[in-house]
Amino acid sequence: MQIQIYYEDTDAGGIVYHSKYINFCERARSQIFFDKGMIPGEDEKSGFVVKHIEADFIRSARLGDLLEVKTHIEETRRTSLSLRQEIFKEETLLFSMHAQLVYMKEGRISRIPEHFLILFETLSA
Repeated sequence: MQIQIYYEDTDAGGIVYHSKYINFCERARSQIFFDKGMIPGEDEKSGFVVKHIEADFIRSARLGDLLEVKTHIEETRRTSLSLRQEIFKEETLLFSMHAQLVYMKEGRISRIPEHFLILFETLSA
Protein backbone atom coordinates (compact mmCIF):
# COMPACT_ATOMS: atom_id res chain seq x y z
CA MET A 1 0.00 0.00 0.00
CA GLN A 2 1.30 3.45 -0.84
CA ILE A 3 1.31 6.26 1.72
CA GLN A 4 1.94 9.92 0.89
CA ILE A 5 3.52 11.92 3.72
CA TYR A 6 1.53 15.03 4.61
CA TYR A 7 2.36 17.94 6.89
CA GLU A 8 0.22 16.43 9.69
CA ASP A 9 2.55 13.39 9.71
CA THR A 10 5.67 15.45 10.45
CA ASP A 11 7.34 17.64 13.03
CA ALA A 12 8.33 21.26 12.39
CA GLY A 13 11.44 20.05 10.54
CA GLY A 14 9.43 17.95 8.10
CA ILE A 15 10.50 14.58 9.59
CA VAL A 16 7.82 11.92 10.14
CA TYR A 17 6.85 11.33 13.79
CA HIS A 18 7.93 7.89 14.99
CA SER A 19 4.39 6.85 15.96
CA LYS A 20 3.12 7.49 12.44
CA TYR A 21 5.03 4.47 11.09
CA ILE A 22 2.89 2.23 13.30
CA ASN A 23 -0.23 4.08 12.10
CA PHE A 24 0.82 3.49 8.48
CA CYS A 25 1.21 -0.23 9.19
CA GLU A 26 -2.23 -0.35 10.81
CA ARG A 27 -3.73 1.38 7.80
CA ALA A 28 -2.07 -1.12 5.45
CA ARG A 29 -3.41 -4.05 7.51
CA SER A 30 -6.93 -2.63 7.32
CA GLN A 31 -6.59 -2.06 3.58
CA ILE A 32 -5.87 -5.78 3.05
CA PHE A 33 -9.40 -6.51 4.28
CA PHE A 34 -11.02 -3.56 2.50
CA ASP A 35 -9.48 -4.60 -0.84
CA LYS A 36 -11.38 -7.91 -0.51
CA GLY A 37 -14.66 -6.26 0.52
CA MET A 38 -14.21 -7.33 4.14
CA ILE A 39 -13.79 -5.62 7.47
CA PRO A 40 -11.20 -6.91 9.99
CA GLY A 41 -13.88 -8.49 12.20
CA GLU A 42 -17.16 -10.29 11.80
CA ASP A 43 -19.11 -7.55 13.57
CA GLU A 44 -18.55 -4.61 15.94
CA LYS A 45 -17.75 -7.02 18.80
CA SER A 46 -14.88 -8.83 17.08
CA GLY A 47 -11.58 -8.10 15.40
CA PHE A 48 -7.82 -8.26 15.61
CA VAL A 49 -5.86 -6.53 18.36
CA VAL A 50 -2.12 -6.09 18.66
CA LYS A 51 -0.61 -8.13 21.47
CA HIS A 52 3.09 -7.45 20.85
CA ILE A 53 5.19 -5.21 18.58
CA GLU A 54 8.92 -5.00 17.92
CA ALA A 55 9.79 -1.97 15.81
CA ASP A 56 13.02 -0.92 14.16
CA PHE A 57 13.31 2.69 12.99
CA ILE A 58 16.05 2.63 10.34
CA ARG A 59 15.79 5.89 8.40
CA SER A 60 13.49 8.90 8.45
CA ALA A 61 10.78 9.76 5.97
CA ARG A 62 10.09 13.39 5.17
CA LEU A 63 7.25 15.64 4.11
CA GLY A 64 6.14 14.81 0.57
CA ASP A 65 7.72 11.33 0.43
CA LEU A 66 5.79 8.50 -1.18
CA LEU A 67 6.19 5.31 0.86
CA GLU A 68 5.26 1.68 0.28
CA VAL A 69 4.06 -0.52 3.16
CA LYS A 70 4.59 -4.25 2.60
CA THR A 71 2.93 -6.87 4.79
CA HIS A 72 3.93 -10.53 5.10
CA ILE A 73 2.26 -13.10 7.34
CA GLU A 74 4.96 -15.14 9.07
CA GLU A 75 2.84 -17.56 11.10
CA THR A 76 -0.85 -18.22 11.60
CA ARG A 77 -2.21 -20.08 14.61
CA ARG A 78 -5.74 -20.83 15.81
CA THR A 79 -6.20 -17.53 17.62
CA SER A 80 -3.22 -15.39 16.57
CA LEU A 81 -0.96 -14.44 13.74
CA SER A 82 2.55 -13.05 13.48
CA LEU A 83 3.44 -10.69 10.70
CA ARG A 84 6.23 -8.51 9.40
CA GLN A 85 5.58 -5.08 7.96
CA GLU A 86 8.18 -2.97 6.23
CA ILE A 87 8.03 0.59 4.98
CA PHE A 88 10.14 1.58 1.99
CA LYS A 89 10.94 4.78 0.15
CA GLU A 90 11.70 3.43 -3.31
CA GLU A 91 14.13 0.56 -2.52
CA THR A 92 15.33 2.01 0.80
CA LEU A 93 14.01 0.32 3.93
CA LEU A 94 12.94 2.95 6.50
CA PHE A 95 11.03 0.93 9.08
CA SER A 96 10.50 -2.71 9.98
CA MET A 97 8.03 -4.14 12.46
CA HIS A 98 7.15 -7.60 13.74
CA ALA A 99 3.73 -7.84 15.35
CA GLN A 100 1.63 -10.51 16.98
CA LEU A 101 -2.12 -10.03 16.67
CA VAL A 102 -4.86 -11.98 18.41
CA TYR A 103 -8.45 -12.34 17.30
CA MET A 104 -10.95 -11.13 19.89
CA LYS A 105 -14.67 -11.80 19.98
CA GLU A 106 -16.85 -10.23 22.66
CA GLY A 107 -13.80 -9.39 24.78
CA ARG A 108 -12.22 -12.86 24.65
CA ILE A 109 -9.46 -14.37 22.57
CA SER A 110 -11.17 -16.48 19.94
CA ARG A 111 -10.45 -18.73 16.95
CA ILE A 112 -9.68 -16.81 13.74
CA PRO A 113 -12.55 -17.33 11.25
CA GLU A 114 -11.74 -19.52 8.24
CA HIS A 115 -12.36 -16.77 5.65
CA PHE A 116 -9.65 -14.65 7.29
CA LEU A 117 -7.22 -17.57 7.33
CA ILE A 118 -7.75 -18.00 3.59
CA LEU A 119 -7.02 -14.29 3.07
CA PHE A 120 -3.82 -14.55 5.12
CA GLU A 121 -2.53 -17.43 2.98
CA THR A 122 -2.07 -14.93 0.13
CA LEU A 123 0.25 -12.83 2.33
CA SER A 124 2.45 -15.61 3.69
CA ALA A 125 6.18 -14.99 3.44
